[in-house]
Amino acid sequence: MAVNFPQRNLLAGQSSPYLLQHADNPVHWRPWGEEALSEARETDKPILLSIGYAACHWCHVMAHESFENPQIAALMNQLYVNVKVDREERPDIDQVYMAALHALGEQGGWPLTMFLAPDGRPFWGGTYFPPQSRYGRPGFPQVLEAIEKAYRTERQTIEKNASVLNAHLQELSQPPGRPANPDLSMFDTFATRLLAMHDLTNGGLRGAPKFPNAPMTEIWLRAACRKPEADFRKAFLHTLERISQGGIYDHVGGGLARYSTDENWLVPHFEKMLYDNAHYIRLLTRAWQLDSRPLFRVRIEESIEWLTREMRMPGGAFASSLDADSEGEEGRYYVWTKGDIDEALGNNADLFSNAYDVTLSGNFHESGIPGANVLNRLNVEPGTRQEEELLAQCRNVLFALREKRIRPGLDDKILCDWNGYMIQALAEAGFVFNRKDWVELAETAFRFICESMAVDGEFSHSWRDGIHVRPGLATDYGSMANASIALNGATGNGQYLEKAGQWLAILERDYTDGQGGYYLTSLKAGDITVRPRADFDEANPSGASQILEAVIRLARLTGDPSLFDRARKLAANLYSASMNATHGSAGYANASHSLLNGRHAKIYADEPADAEAWIDILRHTPDPSLTWQIVPAYRKDSHFGLELIPPPNRPAAILCSDNACSAPLTSPQAFREALGAI
Repeated sequence: MAVNFPQRNLLAGQSSPYLLQHADNPVHWRPWGEEALSEARETDKPILLSIGYAACHWCHVMAHESFENPQIAALMNQLYVNVKVDREERPDIDQVYMAALHALGEQGGWPLTMFLAPDGRPFWGGTYFPPQSRYGRPGFPQVLEAIEKAYRTERQTIEKNASVLNAHLQELSQPPGRPANPDLSMFDTFATRLLAMHDLTNGGLRGAPKFPNAPMTEIWLRAACRKPEADFRKAFLHTLERISQGGIYDHVGGGLARYSTDENWLVPHFEKMLYDNAHYIRLLTRAWQLDSRPLFRVRIEESIEWLTREMRMPGGAFASSLDADSEGEEGRYYVWTKGDIDEALGNNADLFSNAYDVTLSGNFHESGIPGANVLNRLNVEPGTRQEEELLAQCRNVLFALREKRIRPGLDDKILCDWNGYMIQALAEAGFVFNRKDWVELAETAFRFICESMAVDGEFSHSWRDGIHVRPGLATDYGSMANASIALNGATGNGQYLEKAGQWLAILERDYTDGQGGYYLTSLKAGDITVRPRADFDEANPSGASQILEAVIRLARLTGDPSLFDRARKLAANLYSASMNATHGSAGYANASHSLLNGRHAKIYADEPADAEAWIDILRHTPDPSLTWQIVPAYRKDSHFGLELIPPPNRPAAILCSDNACSAPLTSPQAFREALGAI
């Protein structure tokens, strides 16, 4: 019996702001799921899968040009079952079909436009398509008609393409090659490779566009800690300085944009993502520990102020992103003309314009606003104290004016893993700068995730208005485990370590591949054709590297040797594939560094207040592979079977690697020297 499927857009009941942006399209969009696949099978129509996210500029462009166009929508509805996916809500689906696009020889990007057989297997795809042929791309209506005609008249070719691509995807989901144990020479190789790509003028990696790639930048920090050579240290600090002074940073309101379109960090793609800012705060914290440059501390303070003001949701967790567009134009909210500055600042306009690269002709020539300027301080040295105070007053004036503009849209869904990154960043910054208010921000967000986004102890990946998208992903558990460990370090509360242990146990139960590695998706996820893995970095460190970091840190803090065995097995499992993928394996290299080069400090004190001088040394130690804990005045202590000599006086410290420990260090100076000055 024929099934009558609804001839309307079905996105209105979704929670994703991105999907809701498309709920009024004349396209008969369906959310991803068995219902859409059933409709495709019953009607024998191919599936048009469109994947994007709320802050995506080109997603908005294609929506306005094509999905809001009644004629194009009618063609889509006639020929296809049309499915919309929020890549942030379902990164597992995005990962599968992006891998298929790469297998077709395409570079990738969003919006991702894929054509699928009714069973979900991809057979062709692309990214953005214009409504008429331009930019060297065919017009979207021509693509729609050509693909559907091929589906009807060349079914064998379509089936062959689908089978070949599906076989490729299934192969990618298999555990990597033969395990091999990493060593520190592997990490040194990664660091040296990336140093050769360093942009000596602008920082970061050479070329454009320029992304603030956190895992790769962290490699230079870890290399500087391991081998304090000037080049690694310079690459790390120089990159963060240029980012912090560039237009990619919002000098009026704080916070970091997604990337710069040029090689100078000048003109950003203006969307602000929660995860980018979390990684930025973490790296700035390490940079301040390494160099104590006031710029780094100021940018941390400004970014956390932005986070609290614009991204904090009721309950204390954080929203996902701010859009790049407002009033239908990218960057309109953020840019200034020389006339704007002159009118707003009067006698101080010239001082401000010289400091922030404001000219009559502007520096953002792709803008629809003549003479648009992106504020930056890339080519200006800091002024006198009096000048800097005056510039701060000018920024406050501009901020008040900007608040009256039409704001970019906020994607207010709460993502578990992205919040985990920010909780960790706030906890670490709060500890280093002794800012209890920052630690409290982290703890409040942590409670929300645990109380509102966990069902029977298992995470949902996304939450909005009480609607859960579950089951969670491996990245959710990995990032929240690291957030727990960071909160333990900031507060001394051992319950955080218990939480981390519980989440790592769930990973072992529901996400393991049985050979030491992990899938991105739970074995309980039943709506995806291929189970993607968590092996390689994307914009964030890979799920596997996050898990490896959490496991090794928890092993040192708890003394559980089974966790060490688990960490070594995971590191060996990923080694072969990672050595052949430098750009996707920086997270693995960093986590392996923690495994191979990590140290653990035990500070013996009756009360934490007694150890303040020792803790202050830790606040100025930038090594990410260092773990530490305050140990009560026990008579006996051990470290993985090594009997430790009780310190004769307290406070004191013992510094351990995995197989050796120091004699008691009975003065802060001895402790500082043992840790090593960088």
